[in-house]
Amino acid sequence: MAHNEKVTVILVNLGTPDKPDAASVRAFLNRFLSDKRVVSLPDVLWQPLLKGIILPLRSPRVAKLYQKIWLEGGSPLQVYSERLVAKVSQLVQGKVQVKLAMSYSQPLIDDVVQKEIDNGCEKLLVLPLYPQYSVSTSASVFDGCARVFKKNFSIPSFEFIRQYYDFPGYCQMLAERIKSRGVTYSSEHPLVFSFHGIPVRYEKKGDPYPRQCEATAHTVAQLLGLDSASYKLSYQSRFGKEPWLQPYTDQLLTSLAKEGVKSVDILSPAFAVDCLETLEEISRELKDVFIENGGEQFYYHPALNDGDDHAQLLAQLILERLEEHC
Repeated sequence: MAHNEKVTVILVNLGTPDKPDAASVRAFLNRFLSDKRVVSLPDVLWQPLLKGIILPLRSPRVAKLYQKIWLEGGSPLQVYSERLVAKVSQLVQGKVQVKLAMSYSQPLIDDVVQKEIDNGCEKLLVLPLYPQYSVSTSASVFDGCARVFKKNFSIPSFEFIRQYYDFPGYCQMLAERIKSRGVTYSSEHPLVFSFHGIPVRYEKKGDPYPRQCEATAHTVAQLLGLDSASYKLSYQSRFGKEPWLQPYTDQLLTSLAKEGVKSVDILSPAFAVDCLETLEEISRELKDVFIENGGEQFYYHPALNDGDDHAQLLAQLILERLEEHC
């Protein structure tokens, strides 16, 4: 990092509705599901389906789910992301400035990048808050930056952190969080790693996401000293009718319960901060699936959120990456 070089770090998350109502949810889902990185169907097929059926049906239902988890300062994803960025900013104070951006809500990645260019930013480091890379998440962040670069005559030097599940200390931090619960895992009480799913065809086209999820789960399990019977890996949040990565978390929990497993712990390391998919889908819907099929005890390990250890790890990652390119 050159002396007096004007450097900006942007941490980017997915985004969230502005309010927990149907109109705001519809606007957010429309932006999100219109991204070709997320749904790659031709517009002539997808857009009529999206606007005519999916958005009218899903928006009111999803709004009700957001209402259950909404915090005083906004959605959990927004609140935890803002707090996390504030802590990271304090840790790197005086060296670089740290900003928050979102792919599909305010502050939009395109707007944040453009503002930094207008303010004379000379080096831009972008860190998507997705520990594992996927075309449907991290790549869309890159697209947002590229859209802005294409419109400008002068662009800053650019560093993009593709993933950080393999950054030293990340899996150790997850393991320490899990250890702090004080539970011994076994085939009778397994630890379930539930990652957000993607369509199988994404993997076939070269998306490394499944391999990175597997590496994350296996490394954490090794650090915890777990054998193969004591932990499981699965994928949640599938959408549509095409095949997604398996095993599906709901089916895995059903099978475990029917096999006589009474207790499970579950975490979702694909999410840097808690959001609808963790607080509603895992903590409530998937818990109900497990209990209804014979399970008795279900514990969700919270995301890393705005924990001091999480902020310190990201600050270290940022500073090390910047120093590498001095």
